[in-house]
Amino acid sequence: MKIALLGYGKMGKVIERIALERGHEIVLRKDRDDSYEGLEQANVAIDFSVPSSAVANISTCLENGIPIVSGTTGWLEEYNKMVDLCASKKGSFIYGSNFSLGVNIFFELNDYLAKMMNQLKQYKVSMEEIHHTQN
Repeated sequence: MKIALLGYGKMGKVIERIALERGHEIVLRKDRDDSYEGLEQANVAIDFSVPSSAVANISTCLENGIPIVSGTTGWLEEYNKMVDLCASKKGSFIYGSNFSLGVNIFFELNDYLAKMMNQLKQYKVSMEEIHHTQN
């Protein structure tokens, strides 16, 4: 598969390493101010950029018929516009607020425990998740 990486920070580099190990090809490594040159060769784009770039990245992919997966957070005030653009272009767009295995396990545990604790009104339960522990 030919992959365009939109956002070439920590996550972009991890995705690149895994993709290459699995025999995929990286056709674009786009950081904030880089061009989209090479995007047209991609089978899919993966966006782990910054909030100020996410909407442009998603829009550009949808406008060019490139399916896109986005894990960038902080831009969701524009989410419905991107969903509408995707529908109008008959495109493909997946957004996830977090792709961390640990965080997603936490989400599932939280959902399960909330259902259990909902019947026990004498308890006030809270959970906290911290996963960005490296600087």
